[in-house]
Amino acid sequence: MTAPLITDTYLDAIERTGYAVVENAINESLIADLIADCYRINPHFHTAGIGRLNDQQIDKTVRKDKTFWFDSSSQAQITYLATMEAIKTQLNRGFYLGLFDYECHYAKYQQGDFYKKHYDAFKGRSNRIFTTVCYLNTPESGGELVIYKPKSKEIEIVIKPQAGLLVMFESERFMHEVLPANDVRYSIAGWFRKNASISGIIDPPR
Repeated sequence: MTAPLITDTYLDAIERTGYAVVENAINESLIADLIADCYRINPHFHTAGIGRLNDQQIDKTVRKDKTFWFDSSSQAQITYLATMEAIKTQLNRGFYLGLFDYECHYAKYQQGDFYKKHYDAFKGRSNRIFTTVCYLNTPESGGELVIYKPKSKEIEIVIKPQAGLLVMFESERFMHEVLPANDVRYSIAGWFRKNASISGIIDPPR
């Protein structure tokens, strides 16, 4: 499989605006394998929580999607992770970020599911540097990703789910939300992270 081409145009967009929207980033064959993987594990999706580790809790007034964290149990997952590894290398070469690893999960939004405004990282309190969203199908309507301007209630961009589309943005910089879905929406949410391990204590993913 050929890794998606994150060209200088998209790197320039990230440097200039803090985000990039890459059409046809993931080829059709891998998208088909990933969506088939979602169908395979459908019984194992769990109601998504908010927060991390011991602070995680379920709050359906904030989000209603279901998730499944990658466990490398399929070739599709392994290939996708290799693709993200290649992108991580590009980001590190382009911006000297010292990105250390990547974590991700499938996200399933059924009719009426949403995720209200939130940040994926808080300044000084997280090692998530870049958020990625890869869409695996193209719903007829609903489930749009809304990214807000930094420190503002004004909308920066509204992104309609489209199979193969990859969105990347700075985790600390942009508040965002997922509007209610009208059709089933499958995606992969992921995060490039820095290593925040200190004093011999390993900083865990998720």
